[in-house]
Amino acid sequence: MTAVLGVEQSLTAQRWVARETSDDIVAAIVRTGSVSETVARLLAGRGVAPENVDFYLTPTFRNHLPDPLILKQAGTAAERIAAAVMNGEKTAIFGDYDVDGATSSSLMYRFLRAVGVRDVLVRIPERDEGYGPTPEAFADFAAQGVGLIITVDCGTTAFDAMAAAGKTDVVVIDHHEPDASLPAVAALVNPKRLDEPLDHPCRNMAAVGVVFMVLIAVNRVLREKKWYSANRPEPDLRQWLDLVALGTVCDVVALRGLNRLFVKAGLNRMAQGGNAGIAAMGRVSKIKYPPTTYHLGFVFGPRLNACGRIGQSSLGARLLCEDDAVKAEEIALSLEKLNDARRELCEDVYKQAIGQIESKTQPQTIVFASGEGWHPGIVGIIAGRLKERYNLPALVAAVENGEARGSGRSVAGFDLGAAVLTAKEQGILTTGGGHTLAAGFSCKADKLDEFKAFLEKRFAAQASAETVNADYVVDSVIDIGAATWDLVQTLTAMEPFGEGNPEPRLAMADVAVASARTVGQGHVSCRFVGRNGRTSVRAIAYRAVDSAIGAALLNAKGRMFHVVGHLQADTFRGEGNVQFIIEDLAVAA
Repeated sequence: MTAVLGVEQSLTAQRWVARETSDDIVAAIVRTGSVSETVARLLAGRGVAPENVDFYLTPTFRNHLPDPLILKQAGTAAERIAAAVMNGEKTAIFGDYDVDGATSSSLMYRFLRAVGVRDVLVRIPERDEGYGPTPEAFADFAAQGVGLIITVDCGTTAFDAMAAAGKTDVVVIDHHEPDASLPAVAALVNPKRLDEPLDHPCRNMAAVGVVFMVLIAVNRVLREKKWYSANRPEPDLRQWLDLVALGTVCDVVALRGLNRLFVKAGLNRMAQGGNAGIAAMGRVSKIKYPPTTYHLGFVFGPRLNACGRIGQSSLGARLLCEDDAVKAEEIALSLEKLNDARRELCEDVYKQAIGQIESKTQPQTIVFASGEGWHPGIVGIIAGRLKERYNLPALVAAVENGEARGSGRSVAGFDLGAAVLTAKEQGILTTGGGHTLAAGFSCKADKLDEFKAFLEKRFAAQASAETVNADYVVDSVIDIGAATWDLVQTLTAMEPFGEGNPEPRLAMADVAVASARTVGQGHVSCRFVGRNGRTSVRAIAYRAVDSAIGAALLNAKGRMFHVVGHLQADTFRGEGNVQFIIEDLAVAA
């Protein structure tokens, strides 16, 4: 395939290639009358068939939401939860300490309170308790007289905890990879169960999406049993779609199919200011416009995750469960301070990790870093940044007293969650779990080299050719004069953007740097001009000051560049203004 703009090796060592599209499919999408040819080409490049354009662009619950009972044991789970509601049972919710766990816990809590359950406990474990339910937590629930435990975003592999529950029923609602067998519980709803089909429409949901599906079924049972009345009205589940959108985006699941429906509807709900906690985060972080997927993933997500990383894990769920605006703002301010502290820790560890990786002389297929004294709560963030930097699966571990606790992020084509489970089964890891693109693990520190060797061997055997030889895919080449507000508005038809539905990647040829400076936390802001010197566009490269891209922008000295990235509304300068988000750069011939 011919390189786009002739770029065989960019400043980040990438080869630029055009996204493959079929002219016939593009023409068929245009004939639907829904979009322009520009958007039709972008849709075709993302595998959207002409008959699915309506579902992609304007998904609706009436036309596209499946019956929740397509999930195995969803009916059993719904009946058991409904019975707890009607019998007034004390109910406990056990969630994970990430954003998906916090939103799942809040969604379940808000529903139970709305339908009349007065005694609801929410427990989010601290990081030092380890991932998932523990026997101690479940024994504590039983001692408090809990009649039903509901685990959300965890529980599929928690065999020891289930045994400690005794006679207390447990319903598991999860989306993580299962072991070969499942724990004995009242119901276990997980679209990744081995007896679920691989093409299940819920398979790639975040846990909060699975919880939402189960609650639709619970709501139906309560309606059929005449639980609702004039004094106890049936809740409208759509009021909580802001939580579903937040958890879905932050768990980095593919924004295709039902996930797009959840996020699109959830963003609309969020713009109305429904959840007091989300609204408080928006005020504290000074968001002036209705939130987008960017704000969910890069503004709200880090703040909610900060408490689970270096603070009190339950703060995020508490914020999302809070209805009092004053109390919500107090919690949001606490999260803001924790996020600032987390950011400082991350920068130090990130630099150490890069030093470890780049000191190695042998080519690497798996990026691996570990360190004594690293905070275990931030290793997932570092792994994500390393994955983006090197375009390889990345794992980072914090070591203390001979024990390693780590997290990993993968690239398309390599199932990291399955690899971690296999390593656990082989005795390399003490604990481990996750899903395709992200996983957590723990092991003896002296097992880290063995774990890395295991992953490298598995990667070599299983990673697709596209993963090993990944090119940098460009959607379209535009002139700098086309980087306008009108084009930004055209591209909004494809929102929400995220994992599985990437924001269109555009290339601009032959631009010069008119000005450049460092801003914020190591970002480089600049202004590009075209060859004629009259047309310009503002641009920014995030966290680039110490990179090859940052160095080139700050020391351009009249050189011409080809640049690739995304065109977005410039919310800082107001409606009608645009900025180009720089992802890659190449010196023009």
